[in-house]
Amino acid sequence: RARIDGEVCDLSDPPKLELQKKHTIEVVVDRFKVRDDLTQRLAESFETALELSGGTAVVADMDDPKAEELLFSANFACPICGYSMRELEPRLFSFNNPAGACPTCDGLGVQQYFDPDRVIQNPELSLAGGAIRGWDRRNFYYFQMLKSLADHYKFDVEAPWGSLSANVHKVVLYGSGKENIEFKYMNDRGDTSIRRHPFEGVLHNMERRYKETESSAVREELAKFISNRPCASCEGTRLRREARHVYVENTPLPAISDMSIGHAMEFFNNLKLAGQRAKIAEKILKEIGDRLKFLVNVGLNYLTLSRSAETLSGGEAQRIRLASQIGAGLVGVMYVLDEPSIGLHQRDNERLLGTLIHLRDLGNTVIVVEHDEDAIRAADHVIDIGPGAGVHGGEVVAEGPLEAIMAVPESLTGQYMSGKRKIEVPKKRVPANPEKVLKLTGARGNNLKDVTLTLPVGLFTCITGVSGSGKSTLINDTLFPIAQRQLNGATIAEPAPYRDIQGLEHFDKVIDIDQSPIGRTPRSNPATYTGVFTPVRELFAGVPESRARGYTPGRFSFNVRGGRCEACQGDGVIKVEMHFLPDIYVPCDQCKGKRYNRETLEIKYKGKTIHEVLDMTIEEAREFFDAVPALARKLQTLMDVGLT
Repeated sequence: RARIDGEVCDLSDPPKLELQKKHTIEVVVDRFKVRDDLTQRLAESFETALELSGGTAVVADMDDPKAEELLFSANFACPICGYSMRELEPRLFSFNNPAGACPTCDGLGVQQYFDPDRVIQNPELSLAGGAIRGWDRRNFYYFQMLKSLADHYKFDVEAPWGSLSANVHKVVLYGSGKENIEFKYMNDRGDTSIRRHPFEGVLHNMERRYKETESSAVREELAKFISNRPCASCEGTRLRREARHVYVENTPLPAISDMSIGHAMEFFNNLKLAGQRAKIAEKILKEIGDRLKFLVNVGLNYLTLSRSAETLSGGEAQRIRLASQIGAGLVGVMYVLDEPSIGLHQRDNERLLGTLIHLRDLGNTVIVVEHDEDAIRAADHVIDIGPGAGVHGGEVVAEGPLEAIMAVPESLTGQYMSGKRKIEVPKKRVPANPEKVLKLTGARGNNLKDVTLTLPVGLFTCITGVSGSGKSTLINDTLFPIAQRQLNGATIAEPAPYRDIQGLEHFDKVIDIDQSPIGRTPRSNPATYTGVFTPVRELFAGVPESRARGYTPGRFSFNVRGGRCEACQGDGVIKVEMHFLPDIYVPCDQCKGKRYNRETLEIKYKGKTIHEVLDMTIEEAREFFDAVPALARKLQTLMDVGLT
């Protein structure tokens, strides 16, 4: 039997078909009434139908021709609209693989663009006065173009940018489209030429020059005006269209990736799959659940699964590595952790310690360098190094269980743990001035819910809360970028969403003191970073022997030729390239690691060479330069913050 144009007929007596008419011909594979014992027959019939038709089958009601038919397909394609996709495999869901990455942004999730807010940093300036850097009257070529544009659209290049109409803004930034403009160009000899052509726009001009130039200096200058925005094709999910159209219980992979670790754990724990799908997913779900649980147990339940690794703090990255080790289930391993509790609230610290104890119970040795009181109390064995810092330390003051540490009078740790010493709470607080406040309203970055922040000016304010509550988003991602843009005129990334800010007039500038390395080169050290090195070099240049030889302060710098050892170029070490292995560094044979040549090291100040001075601890240098107020003040400040 076959169904021809919707009518079932016997092929022993087929109907005559009109030659000029399009017909629908479907093979009838089976006919039956639905019963519970027909599972095997139904499977065989479907298999036959799919094989004959190339992957599609229709189920129709024999008694009711008007009933809706069910269309089934064994292909990765829709038989109605024709949309198709490749066979599902793990690499399709990875943005690190070309098979799964969004072809527009190459799996990055963002696209670069020339940002109008970066191009126009000060709307109070005129086009002639520098509203757009590189297009003012100092750049004759581009300024001629703007003047011709102003003549055509009847606006004043001397007027503040903010006072010009929205249409003028659009033409200047994005171009005139297909409309021709009469441009007057004057060369160096004063000859004028007139050309008619559309204006491409400042932003398009910058984009074209950025792509075409071979000059790294030009690219670096233009890069200052570039920002990132979510990719328009994948909406920031980083995956190609096919991967985003696969759902698990009505939830696509990007939505799962945007969940916090705690929310994702709850999602997979509550995931109910039926029949064969449950059996297939059983082991996979267990593996996912275990890994998420490890991350939750080290206090990372607030992180989203899609969080960029470069935005993680050092403590968060360390705890992720710790969670992966727990998942490995290794035994007989020595684990070394350096202050894993950094940035953790006490609530989350308890879970972290439980994880470390779990590692120990598996049969491993866990060594933790810590100052946290809870970690010290949870330890089976404590080793206290001291008694002081620098030259005053380097000894084992006490060792054993916590009780033994507290019994040693020389142990500062033991004294604080026993309560003999403690940090006193200030008896007097500085009152706040209600007229001097910094108010940030409508902060909505990440998980902030329309937060209003009021900070008293001139006071020591502490922002606290459990890990992941939004402290860093509020201060580092919202308040600081706003202040840096408005007070320092910096061209940094956009602050997180907010409504308004008031009170910045109480401040001159903003300074971010973070944990990034000091200096911009490997040669930087505390002496160069704090400015101590310059007066030290001037002191050495003022020694009578230096003056007799004609030495200047530059002679005592290891960054320039003259006084430094040229064999190692002032590094004190020589890099040995190991090709397929990490490079190694060995002391310089010429200067023996002292950085300077023999003639420079012959100059001594109060019996010390420049190398010996740089080799001093800050405490030793403070005593050595006690008679030099400019140096003593800076060194004392370093000591006051605990860097002896």
